[in-house]
Amino acid sequence: MLTLADIDWNDAAALLARHGLALVRVADAAPIPASYWGEPEAGVIGETVYARADTPVHSLLHEACHLIVADPQRRAQIHTDASESQAEEDATCCLQILLADALPGFGRDRALADMDAWGYTFRLGSARAWFEHDAEDARTWLAARGLPPDEPATCTETPARLACASGSPGAHSCNAG
Repeated sequence: MLTLADIDWNDAAALLARHGLALVRVADAAPIPASYWGEPEAGVIGETVYARADTPVHSLLHEACHLIVADPQRRAQIHTDASESQAEEDATCCLQILLADALPGFGRDRALADMDAWGYTFRLGSARAWFEHDAEDARTWLAARGLPPDEPATCTETPARLACASGSPGAHSCNAG
């Protein structure tokens, strides 16, 4: 699992800044504020994402994407639990994959592999199968909100119906049932 220690912190901070978010570096071994899944997973409060060097990059992206997809009023109220609906969770999973290529040293292939390794579960068996063949609802949800702004063409690739099932404890639930 690739962590923030494995990539350039400034690249991650710049990506979040392009979406109006701040990335706060938490000291090694210090508690991560507002981490829904517990350490070393990223935490979110308002427009801020908290992470340590040992935070998985996919976790940083996932939590940041929750903030990116939230409207400004709701974003300001978010603390720890960022998901409002299953459709939003699906869109968050999709957007984190789409934005993975914006982080040098990470990329889409690694994001998909790390999502599977972490425990995201999908009805089609893997993050890649879901993303490539079963994510139409998530892409539609994102497109209706003008997302992702830096990669408009990627939302047209291989449209299909999104569906994955949360199976293991702690697994993100990316399914539209």
